[in-house]
Amino acid sequence: MTQEEKNKGILAELSRLYPQAGPALHFKNPYQLLVAVILSAQCTDVKVNMVTPALFEAYPDAAALAAASPEEVEPLIRTCGLYHNKAKNLVLTARTLCEKYGGEVPADHEALQTLPGVGRKTANVVMSCAFGMDAIAVDTHVFRVSNRLGLADAPDVLKTERQLMEHIPKEQWSRAHHWLILHGRQVCTARRPACPTCTLHALCEYANGNPKGKK
Repeated sequence: MTQEEKNKGILAELSRLYPQAGPALHFKNPYQLLVAVILSAQCTDVKVNMVTPALFEAYPDAAALAAASPEEVEPLIRTCGLYHNKAKNLVLTARTLCEKYGGEVPADHEALQTLPGVGRKTANVVMSCAFGMDAIAVDTHVFRVSNRLGLADAPDVLKTERQLMEHIPKEQWSRAHHWLILHGRQVCTARRPACPTCTLHALCEYANGNPKGKK
């Protein structure tokens, strides 16, 4: 079996396993998604979803958040961890949105990365989930699972993203991102991957003892 055939088989099985895969964060518009993704750094989506209803009630748009101080935001996001820095970034990002983009989240990858607290992964999530653009956001789950499976063979997230963009058809980028996340959460966990019962076992580098898959 060629690597291309193996990649197609992996993607087909992931699609079968997770046909309804989509964003786990709750949001109604690009502003809410951007805030939620900033909060999700080193925090679970479940916890973020518990925090954002009250946060969005207090600050329903960028203008409202821009008028706040980080100290006013902190109590609402305390349980998300790193709340001092996140509150500061949220307020600064909201102010930048108001000053440069009329209070709207720009549908531009490079512009998003100029916002405080927004890196490449966050920008990819916003572009994909808020604006429907094809993008692959490489978080810890995507990095781990894609390298274990053999969809990528890279030492860092940027190289992993580039390889996934080469190995996955563009029209599947966004869906594959969610497939890999769900597989990482439900089956291919960091400490105890369920290799014996995984339906991708035969195609997986990690499960078959290939050292390049042991990342």
